[in-house]
Amino acid sequence: MRARLLTLAGAVLALLLSTLTLSGCSASGSDTGGKVRLRFQSLAWQKESVAATKKLVKEWNAAHPEIQVQYVQGSWDTVHDQLLTAFEGGEAPDVIHDASDDLADFAYGGYLADLRTLLPAGLREDIPARSWETTTFGKGVYGVPFLQEPRVLIANTKILRSSGVRIPTPERPWSWEEFRQMTKKLSGKGRYGIAWPLKEPVSITLNLGLSTGGRLFHRDADGKTRVAFGDGEAAVPSVVHDQVNVDGSAARTTLGMGGSDTLPGFFGGRYAMAALGFSYRQQIVQQAPEGFEWTVLPAPAGGEGLAQGVSPQTLSVSEDSPHKKEAAEFIAFLLRPRNMVRLAEGDWMLPTGTAALKDPALHTERYGWATGVALAGALRSAPAQSVRGYPEWKDKVATPALQEYYSGAIGLAELRKRLVKDGNLVLARYQR
Repeated sequence: MRARLLTLAGAVLALLLSTLTLSGCSASGSDTGGKVRLRFQSLAWQKESVAATKKLVKEWNAAHPEIQVQYVQGSWDTVHDQLLTAFEGGEAPDVIHDASDDLADFAYGGYLADLRTLLPAGLREDIPARSWETTTFGKGVYGVPFLQEPRVLIANTKILRSSGVRIPTPERPWSWEEFRQMTKKLSGKGRYGIAWPLKEPVSITLNLGLSTGGRLFHRDADGKTRVAFGDGEAAVPSVVHDQVNVDGSAARTTLGMGGSDTLPGFFGGRYAMAALGFSYRQQIVQQAPEGFEWTVLPAPAGGEGLAQGVSPQTLSVSEDSPHKKEAAEFIAFLLRPRNMVRLAEGDWMLPTGTAALKDPALHTERYGWATGVALAGALRSAPAQSVRGYPEWKDKVATPALQEYYSGAIGLAELRKRLVKDGNLVLARYQR
């Protein structure tokens, strides 16, 4: 009887040890062959960008048979909610592609790994401090900023030449007041000087406002953030408002459009210029009628020069990943200077790395690449980057207020009241 009990106890112990061993393998993400398997969720969506990213994954897997990466396709439209569900369900990918303005809640919520001790020194030093600011929350760094997109003016070259206006360059940009005057000269005979696609007006307003000293969000001595709307914050929206409602040099119909919606009118000569993100150049190359000539101009400059805010694309590591070290190694591979250039070319954006920005491929005048590179040094962290409650403030307060202001339905005083008074009520709930 005693022998049977000992045998049974031994069997139970063996079963427990077997279960623990299997659980350990499952949690580690390694298969029975000892390979580490990482899941990389990419938000690349343009054909060239997807191809470049998948090729880099393939190159990594060929060179690292012991650390295999699975490419998982994500979507910019649903990434925040999808990641939140994955984090809470313990199913988050190991390597996460996102944007810096989407990281705050995940970083403060403990879902992302602090990368400060995981990344190689070369990568940390290659990306400027101003870019690292976009992914720094509290004392930790929760993403690697690798692609950035300035806002530019894309102009019809034929109309510019025939109008006789001064052509701005990064060295001699238009001031905001000069820009307003130039759009008047470029208007007439059924044509508007500028198209402002402002279906989503908040980020463009805040980011371009850095050039005139506008920050909107200010941190007090107690660490709490408040909204303030002074002359610096009012300068850029006032120019846009007056172009639409006073000068008639900006098309009212584009206020409710996205960037792509303005392209048919731009190609047709209805707008001499369109204020667009740098990556829209790809759509123009693909869709412009034969013989259409266009050029890339810098956005106007204010007292702070060409400064504008950006929210770079980022790569992060899940806090729950059992292979943070290997995940960081994969990120470092993706962001080697030449690989960063390949990703930037695929997305028609600018790399953040200083070595990548020196690549001759990005210094060509073709498609305005050189103009974009010349703006890279002026790019700063977007004003709302680390503001808790910003998504609610944007959706419930800022978006409707700016839309009404740009359309002429309300004046500057009412805009200020809504952004500040109503906005601070929203932010206060997140800072108790």
